[in-house]
Amino acid sequence: MKDHSHPPQIKEKFSHPLLTAKGEDRASVELTNPETLWFNTGTLCNIECVNCYIESSPTNDRLVYLTANEVTDYLDQLEDRNWNVREIGFTGGEPFMNPDMIEMARRSLDRRYEVLILTNAMRPMMRKSVQRGLVELASDFGNKLTLRISVDHWSAEHHDTERGDGSFEKTLDGMRWLRDNGIKMAVAGRTIWGEAESDARLGYADLYASNNFDIDAQNPGMTVLFPEMDETVDVPEITTACWGILNKSPDEVMCSSSRMVIKRKGAERPAVLACTLLPYDAEFELGETLEEAERPVHLNHPHCAKFCVLGGASCSA
Repeated sequence: MKDHSHPPQIKEKFSHPLLTAKGEDRASVELTNPETLWFNTGTLCNIECVNCYIESSPTNDRLVYLTANEVTDYLDQLEDRNWNVREIGFTGGEPFMNPDMIEMARRSLDRRYEVLILTNAMRPMMRKSVQRGLVELASDFGNKLTLRISVDHWSAEHHDTERGDGSFEKTLDGMRWLRDNGIKMAVAGRTIWGEAESDARLGYADLYASNNFDIDAQNPGMTVLFPEMDETVDVPEITTACWGILNKSPDEVMCSSSRMVIKRKGAERPAVLACTLLPYDAEFELGETLEEAERPVHLNHPHCAKFCVLGGASCSA
């Protein structure tokens, strides 16, 4: 039984793993339906965006390159634990800066997983060795491979505001190469431009049509529009009562269906995180193995509320 005679005094939101600032039970999420295992290939990136949630840049190596053999170890664990995931996702940083990216994708595809690679489609992807590898993967595995391209806005003006002058056209050049080589694409954009979602999707539809890109602007799995993840914004904490109030199931939240593998700089082995959005928060590191990562996740971060529970977003397709 709980002792309510001396309720805990919690001064700030998101400061106690089990209780909210009001002393209510914090909501948690079980891993009930594993669908995606993510691998962060490293935080190094060829560009530095204005609002990168993971602070990727040409100098940030807080998360170092994973190797193909480390990915294989977790693919083995997937089979041992019978997670029955359908998708292996690769994110960064820029995944194509990792020299093992093509091999990591091939090993995942060889085991009949769908593979999703998040990329800016710029210079790292356009190296001849990477192009050759992608063409071979597409030839061998077809639509089991998808590249999700970061196109922050359908206009060059807004996209370049985030990613630097000229980046929009460089990304489009990469997308045209993917188009011409029959490689399946999706797009990830942002919703920070003060326009209605319907207008944003119309803008993307026009962009796709003018470039003959086979991407559905109206399908949220093919054109994913993410809210900005600003930790300074005041958001409510999610309590156990919120599920009923919001008419929402914990099974709809991303950490019920995915985990992410990372390797920290200086670490001997990779670790498994609860969430793709919180790579540096030790509270969301669950252990080194998938077995350890099967425990519940307490929603003790503003991203949990704004991005996942209230925003309804997911990093998977």
